[in-house]
Amino acid sequence: MRRIALGLSYNGQAYEGWQSQLSGQTVQDALESALAQFTQVSVRTLCAGRTDTGVHALQQVVHFDCAIERDNTSWVRGTNRYLPKDIAVEWAKEVPETFHARRSALTRRYAYWILNSPVRPALGHARVGWVFRPLNLEKMQSAAQILLGTHDFSSFRAAQCQSPTPIKTLLQAEVSERKLSADRSYFCFEFEANAFLHHMIRNIVGCLVSVGQNAHPVHWMEEVLNAKNRAHAAPTFAPDGLYFLGPSYDASYEIERVNANWVGFI
Repeated sequence: MRRIALGLSYNGQAYEGWQSQLSGQTVQDALESALAQFTQVSVRTLCAGRTDTGVHALQQVVHFDCAIERDNTSWVRGTNRYLPKDIAVEWAKEVPETFHARRSALTRRYAYWILNSPVRPALGHARVGWVFRPLNLEKMQSAAQILLGTHDFSSFRAAQCQSPTPIKTLLQAEVSERKLSADRSYFCFEFEANAFLHHMIRNIVGCLVSVGQNAHPVHWMEEVLNAKNRAHAAPTFAPDGLYFLGPSYDASYEIERVNANWVGFI
C-alpha cells in the first residue's frame, strides 16, 4: 500500500461542504467518485480541514492509501478527468506512512475576501463577501490584533461546534486593502491558528466589519473576546468569501504553502 497526498482547489458554491453526505453533493463525494473511476477501486480520503457549505479552498490537502502505482502527473491528470469543473487536483505526491493530512498539520490558514462597494459583486458573486457601507482599514487592523495569542474563543464559536475545547492559539490576524477606485476596494482578512472552531472565522469577520463600519469602537473586540459568550458578538458573516488556504506541515513533508493574495476574481 502507498500513501498518496493530493492538493485540491475548489469553488464551494455548489457543494454541501467537504464531508460526505447522503445527498452525495459534497467535495469529498466528488473526489472519491473521481478516484474510484480513475483507479477502478474504492478509495476513502481524509482531509486537513473540513469546509462548510459554500466555502472555497485554494489548498485542501487530503491523503489516501492505495495499492495502485501511478506517477504524480498521472494522479493529477487522471483524477481531474473525472472531476467536475469547479474542483481540481493541483498536485500529487507519495508521502510516508507517518503523514496524516489532518493530524500532521501544525497550523491551518484561511482568508476572507470582501468587496466594499456601493454595488453588489457580479463576477465575484458567491466568491466574495459584500459590504456596501465604507470600511475603516486601520480600525479593523487594530481590532484584529486584539485576538492574537491563546484565548478562549467561545464568543466566536457556533452552537454545533464539536471541538473539545474553545481554547485556540491565533498566530495571524491581518487585514489588508486593495483599492479599485475611490469608493470600491477589496479587503482581505488572513488568519492562521493551530486550529479553528466551527464558524470562528466568519464570526470574527462579522465583528471586524462592525468595527470597520464604526458600529463599535476598537476596544469592543476585547469585550467580545472576554465575554466568552456567542451572544455578545456580531452575526455570522456569509460563507461566500471564505477560502481555506491550507495547512502547514513539517518541512520534511515538502508541502508548500499557497499565497493568500492569489484568488481568481482579483
